[in-house]
Amino acid sequence: MTCAEGPIATVVLVGGHESSYGTALPALTAHAGPAMVTPVGGPLQHVVTRLLDASAGPVVVVPMTFGRDRRMVADTAKTLRWLSVDDAPRVALAQPFGTIDHLTGWLRRAATQIRDATPDAAVLLTADASDPFDDAELYRIAHLVRTFGAGNEIDVGIVDNRGRTPAIQRLQRLGFDDIVMVPAGFNRHLGAGWLVDGTPQVRFHGPIMSDGAVADVVRQRLDAALHKLAHGDTGIAAGLDADHGHGYAHSHGTGEAADHHEHQEDHDNSFINAH
Repeated sequence: MTCAEGPIATVVLVGGHESSYGTALPALTAHAGPAMVTPVGGPLQHVVTRLLDASAGPVVVVPMTFGRDRRMVADTAKTLRWLSVDDAPRVALAQPFGTIDHLTGWLRRAATQIRDATPDAAVLLTADASDPFDDAELYRIAHLVRTFGAGNEIDVGIVDNRGRTPAIQRLQRLGFDDIVMVPAGFNRHLGAGWLVDGTPQVRFHGPIMSDGAVADVVRQRLDAALHKLAHGDTGIAAGLDADHGHGYAHSHGTGEAADHHEHQEDHDNSFINAH
């Protein structure tokens, strides 16, 4: 991708548990333009170092999360902090791809589509297992989708490290003969862990965002990051605090934190409406 005021910028998409650590992202690069895909940590450091050595252009790293993987954002910032030490830094950390409110909006849209097509179907929001707090966040999202959605039955299916989940059997015991799985992340296909014998009524809804829509958001994050970089802001300092309060300490109770959350929701709504 080219910057209007400088050399070519390279985009690096960092994947966490919402994209099966990047394996669900390569197909998007055909729409987003030249881009590298990597998990966080050593692989990210290797990719960015190689790109800096090979080109004079800036490197923009986009954390591919819908907001459930804030620790990945902070870990990305920690890696980039040691690679952005030039007098004129060429490494920028873009804003994360999306937020919890964005994910909730897209899942509500999918639930409504399923309800319109098959009113008696149950919706199963699927995700790979992560840490307990990120998993718990998906249950909170499911409650919001159920409460403010189209009235379908909404459940959560977390795939454990053995590729199993009890969610499908639970819905079957409740009497649902049609179960539609919706990925709560970037997965484009039904993973092998969901192939359950004897359940022909289980089907995959498809990705919650088209490749083109995802690419549009990546381009928006790139443009914003390059604009800030031109004014000396790498975005790394802000990223270091991305997981502040993650875990038991996390709260949006009262006061300044609640005011910030309300302002964030106003910003988030523009994302949902734009697509």
